[in-house]
Amino acid sequence: MTSPVRVLAAGAAAPARRLSAADVAAAWGRRGGRGQVGVCAPDEDVLTMAAEAGSHALAAAGLENDVVDGLWWGTTRPPFAEGPSHAVLASALGLSANSGGALCAGSPHAGMDALLGASDAIAAGSARVALVVAADALVPGAGTSFEERAGAGAAAVVLAAGGGQASLPVRVTRTHPFLDRYRSDGDDGTRDFYDARLFREEIFLPVVQEVGEQLAALDVDAWSLPDPDGRLGAAAARTIGGSAPASASVYAAVGDTGAAAPLLGALGSLDAARTVGVVGFGGGRATGVVINAEAPVAGAATVGEALSGGQPTSYAEALRARGQLRAAGENIPMGVPPESALFVRGAEEMLGLLGARCVDCGTINTPPTIHPFCISCGSTKFVTVPLARRGVVHTFVVNHTMPPPFEAPLPLAVIDLVDGARVMLQVIGDGSDMRIGADVELVLRRYAFERGVPVYGFKARTVGGARTESGSEE
Repeated sequence: MTSPVRVLAAGAAAPARRLSAADVAAAWGRRGGRGQVGVCAPDEDVLTMAAEAGSHALAAAGLENDVVDGLWWGTTRPPFAEGPSHAVLASALGLSANSGGALCAGSPHAGMDALLGASDAIAAGSARVALVVAADALVPGAGTSFEERAGAGAAAVVLAAGGGQASLPVRVTRTHPFLDRYRSDGDDGTRDFYDARLFREEIFLPVVQEVGEQLAALDVDAWSLPDPDGRLGAAAARTIGGSAPASASVYAAVGDTGAAAPLLGALGSLDAARTVGVVGFGGGRATGVVINAEAPVAGAATVGEALSGGQPTSYAEALRARGQLRAAGENIPMGVPPESALFVRGAEEMLGLLGARCVDCGTINTPPTIHPFCISCGSTKFVTVPLARRGVVHTFVVNHTMPPPFEAPLPLAVIDLVDGARVMLQVIGDGSDMRIGADVELVLRRYAFERGVPVYGFKARTVGGARTESGSEE
């Protein structure tokens, strides 16, 4: 079966921390708790993970970022309830200001919505190349059993009208007006199931089975199936005549990643020629698609590596990072609010990581807005260019005493990028892996959460170093 929509490449990302389910259970006097879940560090969220996964997919596709016609992003909870979530991510990825797309949100089904929206745009000819990103950092209600399953992660695929090694030939959707896990406007965390047995027997398994059986007619080799409680994924696989789903390894590594779970559970299976069935579930809907890979998809082989690792964290640290455990006392705000002229005028160069290349001598001046004259020759003729995302440490310092809202230790590094530019940035972690000459990469992170607004910028991370948390404001 053929399809005009092709999959060019894939990418994935996972947060810096891992929380043991047994530690969560013990905190509430319960026994058991199996496996672990991914938890964001204070400077990570759905947007930073989406940026990392999207960058990996675009790099694997071998495309210039500005040829992407649209970004389709699915997440249950975007960082701005109303605001520029989509625009901030598009800018951080270096996409053209003319790119379109959509932000899909509201339920764990949002990742599938994004995939189908992008696929429809390609099929209709309104987009030639589309980037699909599904990302989530689920916030479970404190004390619920969902805390032992709620994880974080991101998946991305690049779609186009031709090329690539895989296609999307089939989709099936079923809508049923039932209530599963949900979050109302007044809830900080997601509510757990009211009746787990009722959900299992009369909601989840019948709907997933209905969708899965239609996909199974295409001789599916591997499955990505939803697994809300650690057992239902395997039960769903049995109802459609399959073995253990391939997505089980992803759930074991980072937990239930919500809107990202369907794609994230499928991408690793695209490292060889096979047919993969993908089922997404949530918000009263279940959707299944088939990804038919004729050969390995670019980037699929690195998905497992992206999900591995992570630093152990405590339950208290996880609550702090999610904003569910806050210190009492004064909260000293930034001197400049995020909606001020400084951020409005500098947003593109901060999120797009831009520099000003001198037309006369070629020196790249950073940041562009504070250098009206070239630092090398004094010229005033510049062209704006994106900065390289890799470099080496020229020098660094680790601050052990910092005023609020920052937390010590806070490492800062001067970095010589491979394109000749020099920048000074915060470093992810405590600075223990810093050394002069160390190779680093620049990645998007959340610097602060100020007046209800997340503030994003780039930080340096040692290449091959530990994925540790930053000492930034939580």
